[in-house]
Amino acid sequence: MFFARLPNRRSDTQTGAHAQSAHQGGLFSSVSATWVFSAIFVIGLLAGCSSPKLADSTPTESPTPAHALQNKVVPTFVSLARTPKEYRQDAAKHIYGSNQYRIYKGKLPPLLYAIGVVTFEVNEDGKIQSFDWMRKPKQAPEVIQEIERTIKAAEPFPAPIHLGRVRYTETWLWHKSGMFQLDTLTEGQI
Repeated sequence: MFFARLPNRRSDTQTGAHAQSAHQGGLFSSVSATWVFSAIFVIGLLAGCSSPKLADSTPTESPTPAHALQNKVVPTFVSLARTPKEYRQDAAKHIYGSNQYRIYKGKLPPLLYAIGVVTFEVNEDGKIQSFDWMRKPKQAPEVIQEIERTIKAAEPFPAPIHLGRVRYTETWLWHKSGMFQLDTLTEGQI
């Protein structure tokens, strides 16, 4: 413990053994002794308040489900879908919301630059567990990379709170301009 030396309150004119003992024991002089003991008492109280509790020897119960829910991170986006088909709608709207400037407006032309089919698996927290290509547009490898980048950039997806984990398939309809529509929300083709 660190204590500062308090100034001696006796006058400079004191001499003799009494003044010398007061100078040597100035910290515990009669005037400052009360203050020092009060400070020690207050520090002891504060230290007792902040010290960790010792382990109790009585066994504790495991947390109830209500307590377990309190420790979970609440997702920002949620989906109330009860089927993978309903979730597909929510996920497509989420991708559109993340890429508004890249969505092709109106009906697509009869011939598209690329079509890709991807299966998604989404965890209960909205993170993509995996996505697998069912049909890659091999004639347009840059579209494959762009779709993968778009999927990762849209993460986290809406959390499927009623489904826990969901697996669904989406078809990407790609225009030569670099804009796209998803089959779930497409406006159709001319």
